[in-house]
Parts: sequence; C-alpha cells; structure tokens
Amino acid sequence: MGRVKDFRELGKKGLGKKSRKQSDPDIPEHLKAPVDAGRIKKKVGGRIKQRLRKRIIKHAAEEMVKERKKKGDSNRLSDKDDNNTGEIQFIQEDLVEEAVAQYTDDNSSWLKPVSEEKNRSKEKKKKEKKNKKKNDLDSTETSNEKDGDGTLVVNMFAATSDGDSEMETSHDEEDSIKDEDLLPIEKKSRKREKSVKNEKRLSKKELREQLQDREVFELPYLEDISNEPQDLPSVQHRINEVLNVLANFKQLHQDGRKRKEYLAVLRHDLMAYYGYTEYLLDKFIDLIHFSELLEFLDACETQRPVTIRTNTLRTRRRDLAGSLISKGVNLDPIGTWSKVGLVIYDSQVPIGATTEYLAGHYMLQGASSMLPVMALAPQANERVLDLCAAPGGKTTYIAALMKNTGLIVANDVSKDRCKALVANTHRMGVQNTLVCNYDGRKFLKVMAGFDRILLDAPCSGTGVISKDPSVKINKTERDIEKCSHLQKELILKAIDMLDATSSTGGYLVYSTCSVLVEENEGVIDYALKRRHVKVVDTGLSFGVPGYYRFREKRFHQSLALTRRFYPHTHNMDGFFVAKLKKFHHKVVKHVEDEEEQEEKRGDEGEEGDEEDTGEDEEEEEEEEVEMEDSNEE
Repeated sequence: MGRVKDFRELGKKGLGKKSRKQSDPDIPEHLKAPVDAGRIKKKVGGRIKQRLRKRIIKHAAEEMVKERKKKGDSNRLSDKDDNNTGEIQFIQEDLVEEAVAQYTDDNSSWLKPVSEEKNRSKEKKKKEKKNKKKNDLDSTETSNEKDGDGTLVVNMFAATSDGDSEMETSHDEEDSIKDEDLLPIEKKSRKREKSVKNEKRLSKKELREQLQDREVFELPYLEDISNEPQDLPSVQHRINEVLNVLANFKQLHQDGRKRKEYLAVLRHDLMAYYGYTEYLLDKFIDLIHFSELLEFLDACETQRPVTIRTNTLRTRRRDLAGSLISKGVNLDPIGTWSKVGLVIYDSQVPIGATTEYLAGHYMLQGASSMLPVMALAPQANERVLDLCAAPGGKTTYIAALMKNTGLIVANDVSKDRCKALVANTHRMGVQNTLVCNYDGRKFLKVMAGFDRILLDAPCSGTGVISKDPSVKINKTERDIEKCSHLQKELILKAIDMLDATSSTGGYLVYSTCSVLVEENEGVIDYALKRRHVKVVDTGLSFGVPGYYRFREKRFHQSLALTRRFYPHTHNMDGFFVAKLKKFHHKVVKHVEDEEEQEEKRGDEGEEGDEEDTGEDEEEEEEEEVEMEDSNEE
C-alpha cells in the first residue's frame, strides 16, 4: 500500500529560513568589550553563575574544536560522527578536570588550615589568615591573566567558586537565591515581614533609650499636697506617674521613699479626682491590679450601652431587629454568647415607648442581668423560685426559657416593686407565674421543695456606679457588713427551700451587682461550710474566675468555678454569678455558730433573761422540724 520511505537515509536538516537569512552581526574589534569573567562586580545569584559558567566552558570548547580541525588533530573524533557534539563533550570534561586540578593542587597551600600555635592569641591568627588569603588571591589572578584562552575558563571557575564560598556565608545572597523561586505576592509579604521586624526592633530600642534617659519621678510629700489647692491636670499626671513607679517599683522608685508613701499619695489623688471615700477606694485598690485600676475607675464613670432582650414568647430576634431598624434604630446583636440580646447605639424614637415595647416584644434589660438566668438554665415543667424578682426582667426570661410551662414563683419584699413585676409579666405574656410579697428570710414557712432557685441578692451596688454615683460616697464599712449579713441569711434559707432529690434540678444560682469579695466569695464560702452543697460550673463561656485566695483570706478551691464580670473588660455592669448544687437535706453544725449562740446566752444570762434563751432554742427547733416536713412533702 504505497511507497515505503526509508528515514534513515535522510540526514539532519539544516537551519531554518530565518536563521539562513540573518547573519551574525559584524562588530569592530575596537568596540568589543574585553571579557573578564573573574572580575564581575555585579552581585549575581548562584543559578546565574552556573549558567554563565556552562556558557563560557561550551564556548571555549567550540573554539578549541575549530583550532584542532585546522591543525588536523582529531584523535578523539570517530569516523562515523558527522557532528562535533561528542568532541565538545570530551573537551568540556577535560576543561573541568583541569580547572579542578588547578584549584585543588596549586591553591593547596592556602586551603590547608594554618598551623595552630599554643602561645598565639586568636586575634593574631585571624589577621594572618586574612593576609594569606589576599596574597594567594592576587597571585592566582596574575597567573591566570598571563595564560591563553584555556586559562580564562579556569580563572572564571576559581573566581566563581570563591564567590560562592563568600556568598554562602552572607544572608543577603541566600535571600536573593530564595527570592528567585517566589511569586511577586510572596516577595512583597517577605519585604513586609522584614519591615515589621525592623520596626519592632527600633521601637524596643527607643523604649530602652527612653527608660534610660527618663528622670526619676520625685514624689511629693502628702502634707504638702493636702495643703495646696487641687489642680485636676496635675493630679492626673501625678496619678499616672505613681502607677508607673508601682508597676516597676525596684527600678523606678526614688531613693529613700517607701511603697506605703506612694500608695498614700495615690489614694489621696484618686479620692480627689474621682470622689470616692477612703474605705471604698482601698477596697478597689486591693481588688484590682495597678495596671487596670485607672481603666476600671474610668469605666465606672461612663454609661454602659443600652441593651434589650427579645421576648421569644411573642416574636423572634430577627423580626424584632427588622421592625426597629425600619423605625430608625441603630442596633447590633449583643454577642455570640446570647441568642436574644440586642445592643442599641442610637435611636430616633424612645426605646421605652415603641409599639413593640408596649406589645411585649422586648424588655429593657442590662447584659449582665441575663447571665444569672443563663446559668440557672431552667427546664420545662419545673418549679422555679425567683426570691428577689422585681422588676421582673429575670422572671420573664425564665418564663420564656420554660415556654410558659411548669410554675414560677416570683417573690419580692417591696409592695411598690411588686406592681412593676405584675405589669411586666402581663405585658410579656407570661402565664405560669405566681407573684407574692414576702420577706425572703421567712419564705420557707410559706413554700419549699423547688427544683431551681434564683437569688439575685440585694447588695451595695459597687458594680453599677455608672447608674448610681451616690455609691461612691454613701457606702461605708457598716453598710457592706449589713449587706453581707443579709445575703448570708438569704442564701441559707434559699438552700433549705431546694429539693435535693429532684431528678432535673436541685440548683441555686446566686448573683449580685457588686464586685467586693465580702458580698460574693465570702457568702458562697459561708454557705459551703453550713449546708450540704457544692459549687458547679456556671456554663457561661466568658468571665473572670472567682477568688479562692484573696489577701489574707482563704476560701474553698471550687470557688474558681464562679464568674466575675467587670465594666472595663466586658463592657457591662460589674457582676458576680455562682451556681450551687444541693445533695443532702441535713444542716451542718458549724463551730462559729455555736460560739455565737453561747455568747448570746452569756449576755442574756448576765441580764437575767435565761427564760428567753430557752424559748429561742424551742423556736429554732420548730423551724428545723418545719423545714424537714416541707422537704419531705
């Protein structure tokens, strides 16, 4: 089928049309630049050097082949090879071998390590090595320049090898070799990283220089400050300087001045600048570190953002946000920790008078007030008690989580506040709530056996100073003691009303809007010593762990499971949340309680009222019997 063509007869084709037409450019010899490969001043990478080296060797080999053809020297050429490729390869191998031989043998004198002498110092050795290298390099350059064409390749080989050894030591050349393989975006990012490192290094250097050049702050005496008129800018400057010294007292303090003197001046200036009493300011100084003290005090002066809680019994948060935005309200979700909260930045209409508010679609409630209910986590068809319920924000939130099932008993000691509680439960569409007006300490006689109890105890309000600035002046040590005593009574009665045998509950959540240890960790530790309860995890994803060691006080280690919230760190009111689990109905007899009772008996015996003490004991026994009966029921 057709002609069979023998391709072996065909020889290799020659050059193409373009290459035939275009001839090599004729450049005059006086315009040609002399090629001195050993003295390339431009810094080039390792790959470029390898390419250049191959080109020069190949070019030299081709020239040597031409010379041998002219002379008729073709010992290595075979008769069958029509092309010069084989000869060029042989010549290239010879050139490389000659270069390597010349590099290793002729320069062996300066490649060998210098003999070490014991008596010479290190500096002299380095100098001798440098001088030797310079002399050898000069000798090799002069010898290579005198030779012919073949030595040019050797010179280039030696020069490039020396260059490689030098460039390997330098970091800049390594970076340039690496940069050849990078994309332009990667090169830019590398440059940016270098600039950021340089900026950090320079900033640290400047900081050190500033600290070295900084003058030592001269602390004035307290007597001189108290007699002089107060200037707020100078007071603020002095506060900052004293705090800087206290942060690094060993290096920055003035010679001869003690830490107590700095604290006295700081206390005086903070009282003058912020308007606190000495007792309350000392509490804050003990509670918060110096690095955060000013931030905390400034946060207590500024108002917290307005927050609302969506009533899921009537609407969804998405629908509520859409309707409020259409009315000119600028809002955002409160955070990832809440599915019903919204933060309002500004509004063209009053938030407490919109149609959505009157229809019960949302409740004006602080962000920190939602946390105790989230920690309580009420379940459907449970019996829940809100012991201090007014004005009803937490009660309505519990009802929404329970979806109007079970029973909620909302109690408050104030009749006037109970009115607001009733109004909010009606407005929010709550149907499972019973409102009553009793003293929480006597509520055990009314009802008991609850699955869960929320105790938002009355407190000093040191966490909501931005709402009530009168706390800075009104609260004294006596007021704090009264609050903590009331809180201890309430928490014991609340624990007694819990049902330890409940299959789903038996939990108590204790919360206050105070940041003082006496009203928070002190009360929980008091309850742990007198009732069969334990501290469990609150389930809140954020917050600062509570104290179990504070100054000279030592509490139970499980108090680390409690949570603290500060205005300067969480941008909400100062709050404390703890969750307790009751596991037995028995009452623990404590030594301190017995001592207090004995002291009372002794005082009454001296006054001649021994009969009254017997009656008190009978009343206590009756109360214990009633508590046991109610728990059994």
